[in-house]
Amino acid sequence: MEVSSAMEKMSVKQTAVGSAACLVCKQRCSGLQPHSWRRACIACGCSTVDHAPGTDVEDDQQMGRLLADSSCTHLTAKIKGGGGLRMYKRNRMIVTNPVVSRKDPTFNTTTYDWAPAGLNQTLAMQYMELIPEKQRPVSGTSGAMERRRQLLIQLPVYDLDPMKCQSLASEDEISSMLLFVKHYKQEVLGVGEVALPGESRALREAAVQRMAKEAKDRRTSDRKDSLEHNSTGNSIAPAAGPSNGTDGSAKTEYSCTSCHAEVPKESPAVYSEHAGYHNALWHPTCFKCSECGEGLVDLVYFWSNQKLFCGRHYCQTMWPRCSGCDELIFCKSFHTSTDGRTWHHQHYCCWKCGQNLDTPCQH
Repeated sequence: MEVSSAMEKMSVKQTAVGSAACLVCKQRCSGLQPHSWRRACIACGCSTVDHAPGTDVEDDQQMGRLLADSSCTHLTAKIKGGGGLRMYKRNRMIVTNPVVSRKDPTFNTTTYDWAPAGLNQTLAMQYMELIPEKQRPVSGTSGAMERRRQLLIQLPVYDLDPMKCQSLASEDEISSMLLFVKHYKQEVLGVGEVALPGESRALREAAVQRMAKEAKDRRTSDRKDSLEHNSTGNSIAPAAGPSNGTDGSAKTEYSCTSCHAEVPKESPAVYSEHAGYHNALWHPTCFKCSECGEGLVDLVYFWSNQKLFCGRHYCQTMWPRCSGCDELIFCKSFHTSTDGRTWHHQHYCCWKCGQNLDTPCQH
């Protein structure tokens, strides 16, 4: 996205209004009435996240924008007529089990709003059974609703798209944000992959093949860009060893990178390309943000300083976040309070009257 284009589109402030009642206030809130710049509802004061606005299509479009131009582009598909925009190929899973009875056979069907990609149903179900039941994203349950909340919390669209920001005031700030997003997409962003311990080589070989295909596509579309990419020396070279899909070692025990406890060989584990397929794996419940301790939604991670982060907390390690509007601060001058919190100068004010917080007010 070019800076001038972003500035033009941001000049028209758009505020989405949803009808979803607040998950915290329940019936006390008549529906989301968004504040002009705070990520909160005027009616009840709760976060817009607690109203869980949006639809599955909007969620998949947002995730598609996030994963595009990263090592995870293969998890997206181009939107027909979308001018190059991509949509998340979210893996849904439907499990049908027969109900044993004396009458005609019937079936119970369970739909998961998300499941790890690339797995057979047996292994996918083993993965799900390792997740606490209340967190399983079964359609229509609190687990599915929590997944959506975590999408909004961990991967806020305004950490990705300058057109979703209201605080960027100059082309320099937009340019800084675009460069930051480009960097984390290429160097930090990843999606965890699920496999049995000892099967890391198969994951690595698949990654090598994807990179080869992507390099070929780039050469076809833009030879210059391809030559620059190859000169960096950042591509993954195929590892020597057996080609049977195992990691080629004689290991009989595997330990979790986080808790260091054993990962049984018959139990699914989560791998990270950025951490190195041979060097790290996690229990499904241990694949979480090192800052907030929450499980990483849809296994989307940011790998920095040998640690896993969710998108929100990785971005906050790189740029300050405004405690008023919740957007990252790309301007050079901003307010920092004694407790370390930061604000855009214009957002350091009372919720109700707008008075500067350093000046006493009746609220």
